[in-house]
Amino acid sequence: MRQRKLKIELYNDNFQNYKRYGIPKAQLVIADIPYNLGINAYASNPVWYKDGDNKNGESEKAGKAFFNTDYNFNINEYMHFCSKLLIKEPKETGKAPAMIVFCAFDQMQMVMELGKKYGFKNSYPIFFIKDYSAQVLKANMKIVGATEHAVVLYREKLPKFNNDGKMVFNWFKWQRDDKRYPKIHPTQKPILVLADLIRIFTDEGDVVIDPCAGSGSTLRASAEIGRSCYGFEVSKQIYKRAKEEMLIGIETNAENKQVPQTQGSLFGAAA
Repeated sequence: MRQRKLKIELYNDNFQNYKRYGIPKAQLVIADIPYNLGINAYASNPVWYKDGDNKNGESEKAGKAFFNTDYNFNINEYMHFCSKLLIKEPKETGKAPAMIVFCAFDQMQMVMELGKKYGFKNSYPIFFIKDYSAQVLKANMKIVGATEHAVVLYREKLPKFNNDGKMVFNWFKWQRDDKRYPKIHPTQKPILVLADLIRIFTDEGDVVIDPCAGSGSTLRASAEIGRSCYGFEVSKQIYKRAKEEMLIGIETNAENKQVPQTQGSLFGAAA
């Protein structure tokens, strides 16, 4: 396999400072934005209690946010800067950029409406189906959540789309990462899921940007399928772990490593 020159870089900085790094514009911007859950971040998760058992009393995570940024994330600023991170709308079809925003279910409409304000006139939701739920403490009270959610946003033309001649449904199987990948961030998205999304909306050699990079999982997924990727993470602790655990040994000039597609998750019947 011929070598491709890739660039994988994580910055311990706010995405608003992107200009100081001289990074190229992206074909795809993808991020898991903070949900602004505040002190309810672990509300229905067993880790609220010591050893996951409410008989043992509350743990140190009770009444805590995931991170300080979960209190004050400004999605208007996020949309404004992301609109500048993407390449310009091309004249030809099949080349337009896209943005994917992971968000809570009740944030989806807000994301779509704000997108219009910042030039993303079109959007559609996608859903991720899990075979488990973190809401264990509510299992005997109500139907528990077992889905993740995201919105695909684009300007005018439909974005670049690689479907290998098959239908891509608006729901994806949420395949958890295996032991190859460290668990760093509480809301870390699986490498296999990210890799499939990146494959769909970009070609090899394209640029991906993750403004809220967290564990660096987007950068890892991009590197393993031959895309350059730049990420921003404000937490020094998470940045350090991402560099030392998730991105350790990533070769930006090496032959592409191949991440297998999520079996049975993305593609439906032949189109």
